[in-house]
Amino acid sequence: MLDKETLVKVLPFIFFLTLLAIVYIANSYYAEKKIREIDALNNELKELRSEYIATKSELMFKSKQSQVAKLVEPLGIKESVYPPVKIKVTKKDLK
Repeated sequence: MLDKETLVKVLPFIFFLTLLAIVYIANSYYAEKKIREIDALNNELKELRSEYIATKSELMFKSKQSQVAKLVEPLGIKESVYPPVKIKVTKKDLK
């Protein structure tokens, strides 16, 4: 049944099947690697999003008027208790 002639005729087909099996296995490993990379990137994205929200919340808290006043008090800058006054300049005053 398996003589030399038959084996020579079937040999290219066997090589082709072997090549297909190798490509199939390599594709499977490549797909698994990409899935792991996507999962890692999704985890990093979640961490960065939570860090962004925390930093934004901290910035909103520190930029309140009362917090700014507390932070600049050691520098000797105090919050004005008088409202701002609008200065009007007329043409007479310019001359």
